Amino acid sequence: MTDRPPPREALGALTRILAIRHGETAWNADKRLQGHTDVPLNALGRAQAERLGVALSGEPVDAIYSSDLSRARDTAEPAARALGLPILLEPALRERGFGAFEGHTYAQIEERWPEGAQAWRRRDPDFAAPGGETLLRFQARCVEAVMRLADRHPGQTIVIVSHGGVLDALYRKASRAGIQAPRTWQLANAAINRLLVADAGLMLVGWNDGQHLEGL
Repeated sequence: MTDRPPPREALGALTRILAIRHGETAWNADKRLQGHTDVPLNALGRAQAERLGVALSGEPVDAIYSSDLSRARDTAEPAARALGLPILLEPALRERGFGAFEGHTYAQIEERWPEGAQAWRRRDPDFAAPGGETLLRFQARCVEAVMRLADRHPGQTIVIVSHGGVLDALYRKASRAGIQAPRTWQLANAAINRLLVADAGLMLVGWNDGQHLEGL
């Protein structure tokens, strides 16, 4: 019988995660679905990114990971500059792929694909827009990516800059909320969300801290 390894907690090997949704884009403001479409930050989003960089400059960060889409990468840039760290791109941190839905407003989706819109709204785990991802596949993809990154950094702090859907999946995993549970938590652009990874899995520490964005 082999000895079990000591828990991460006993080794001081907890991984601290600062998870950030990218700054605002014009499509966010228009309530237009982005998915994998590479939409840049708007002026407010760039200002949010600069404020985020200042807020994170005093944190003991060991690595910065970002989705490879420009709205996430450009949100990470001021923090990377302030901390003197490179941005490590991770395509698995991308937003859910919405295929044909991308580029359409919520109202347009309701009008053009009424049945698909209903399945999406009720968070049908097996529904995928034409050419897109199912919710089950998406959540498995992004949670696995975050846990894999955390395993690279035991006892360290990492920043992950990603997307609203990814942060929603992390919140659900950490809070043990079901995949179809109604969302009651905020996912503000460029807010700071704090999690821990321990042997017990992903745990919430703090959520939707936007003090650094006041006045914008």
